[in-house]
Amino acid sequence: MDASWISIIPFLVVIPIAMITKQVLPGLILGLLVGCFLLTPAPISGFETTLTYLVQALIDENNIKIIVFLYMFSGLIGIIKMTGGIKGFVESSAEKITTKKQALFLTYISTIGTFSAPTFRFVTITPIMKALLKKVKMTTKELGFVIETTATPVIVLIPVATAFVGYMVSVIQISVETAAVQTDPYSLFIQSIPFNFFAFVIILVGVYLSFFHSSHTNAPTQIEEDKEDDWHDCHPAVSKDLPNKPWNLIVPIILVISLTLFLTWWDGQKQGVGMIQAFIKADVLQAMVVALLITVFISIIFFLIQQFELSKLINSFVTGGNDLMSVIVLLSIVWGLSSVTSDLGFSRFVTAHTDWIPKVFIAPLLFVFGSLISYFIGSAWGTWGILMPLGISVSLAADISLPLTIGAVFASGSFGAFASPLSDDTNTLAKILDLSAVEYARFKLKPALIAAGIATILYTGVTFIL
Repeated sequence: MDASWISIIPFLVVIPIAMITKQVLPGLILGLLVGCFLLTPAPISGFETTLTYLVQALIDENNIKIIVFLYMFSGLIGIIKMTGGIKGFVESSAEKITTKKQALFLTYISTIGTFSAPTFRFVTITPIMKALLKKVKMTTKELGFVIETTATPVIVLIPVATAFVGYMVSVIQISVETAAVQTDPYSLFIQSIPFNFFAFVIILVGVYLSFFHSSHTNAPTQIEEDKEDDWHDCHPAVSKDLPNKPWNLIVPIILVISLTLFLTWWDGQKQGVGMIQAFIKADVLQAMVVALLITVFISIIFFLIQQFELSKLINSFVTGGNDLMSVIVLLSIVWGLSSVTSDLGFSRFVTAHTDWIPKVFIAPLLFVFGSLISYFIGSAWGTWGILMPLGISVSLAADISLPLTIGAVFASGSFGAFASPLSDDTNTLAKILDLSAVEYARFKLKPALIAAGIATILYTGVTFIL
């Protein structure tokens, strides 16, 4: 289909619907339907076309691998919870921490083993900090802020063994395919990491608040003494009913990280290149999925040796995997929507009609626009799925750095995940710390906006340089 303004109609549907409903899926589904009916404007044919695009997205080999990775990863976390790995880690750590510096140091150093997903970070480190809140001598909101700066802002910068990396590479892949560009999406992801300026700045703000800032309130905590709860009640993953087995967390995490690195090198070295080149040439997605599969298999054997029932392990795996089904559905619709807009001529339309925008403003505008979207819908993943095809098409049309543009889009989603009162991160952490999600989001909005302002300036400056 020739380049036409019709190709942007699905996005004109997706963005306002998502912001009005504060839900990503309704906007994406409606955008997909509108795009399919534009291609085949007939009552039955439009729905048939929608089904065709969804099926095509789901039978793609790389897409299937991403779905398998996400489901298995979440399933593994489910088993670790059930076998007391998280509860045991929290219990052991809480017993050994006696000072504020030790507690804050643990918050940062534990990122090494718990960077897999934000919720995973929250349920491992927050109960420890909650149990030691009087020793830490910070307000509960400040404590939540410090913990949250070590979650999504850190995880989006890690290129292996996280729940994010498969999705992030996938949205790059479908976007470059929409723009008809032949390139390796994982390499683009690696190159974009230094340009996720918001993540870097907000991490530095968290470090400042942790070690160089004194609380302005006389009260060390906002939880009244007579209302304090046992930290075991703050999340099911640390319930008193679970066993206390920290190695059930440590062993699987070490396995999945080690195997991912080894198998990535192994796949790349088969092409007869050196160690560094092996990591660049490797099929990283394949390595991550195989590493996770081996880890799940070994972990189940490890848990069976401890006399956990196989039926309970399987149920926990399935329950954990099902926790990410909404994400898998989201991703499937994003794949379908990208294919539809590609066939409508979206990239050609953007190329033909965006040459009036000064190059220096493209990256900062994408970041600011994406930050607004992510704040109002509360979803980093939804923002990335909506904005990445537009960002890459505009970047190619203006001939500016793809990694810079991709970094700006990822940074914009990170802003919403961190600052929005609707985000899973805000609500999960507020629930564990017994805070009002709205009040907590309002507390961290000012530093988030400062970080976003600095990031916007950096995008403008870097565009001049590149």
